[in-house]
Amino acid sequence: MLFALFDLLGLQFAPRIRDLGEQRLYRMDRMKTYRHIEPLLKGVINQELITNAWDDLIRVAGSLKRGWVTASLFLSRMQAYPRQNALARALQEYGRLVKTLFILRYLENPDYRRRIHTQLNKGEALHALRQFLFFANQGYIRLHQPEDQANQASCLNLVTNAVVTWNTIYMMDAIANLRAKGHAVADSDLVHLSPALYAHINRYGKYHFEAGPALDQQPRRPLRQPSVLKA
Repeated sequence: MLFALFDLLGLQFAPRIRDLGEQRLYRMDRMKTYRHIEPLLKGVINQELITNAWDDLIRVAGSLKRGWVTASLFLSRMQAYPRQNALARALQEYGRLVKTLFILRYLENPDYRRRIHTQLNKGEALHALRQFLFFANQGYIRLHQPEDQANQASCLNLVTNAVVTWNTIYMMDAIANLRAKGHAVADSDLVHLSPALYAHINRYGKYHFEAGPALDQQPRRPLRQPSVLKA
């Protein structure tokens, strides 16, 4: 369903599929054969199911685009009773088609695979930054009220965006400085950079306590005398 919704919204869902060799691919016509990928094609797309529900699929895409319904709520409703819901079945069928095209393109094009891996690595770097910043309570949200949870998540987004903005500005200055000194910095190399670095960040802060003068003005407590054991 995710593949279908992304495609209907004009986007592309490009995940890293671990069990790629076990994925089930689909063909459009049962009578057609494909010499090089025939063993991979194990199903047939039900085109009639998609075309009959196409207007409903477009309406779903419009609702998501305008924010009338959230994708998480829509998917939860569709996955609750997928067999009884004609729209859910059509969405699954269209998703099979989009996913098959994605996997075939992924297998065929090495450059496409590299671009996907680059973007996924950046996403994982951003998740690592969030985990680094959200260290209190061992990274768990322990608040019970939804409003408090949303507020805590918003605060994490704010701090994360601040770090990304800070890193981006200084990375731009560093690149401009290198180019000003005559170093060749190609734009094609910049796509491999990520502003989600955090090794230079002190997440605990710095605290200064002026306790020395106050302690010197106060007399020390008398030493404890060892107790004498009586026979």
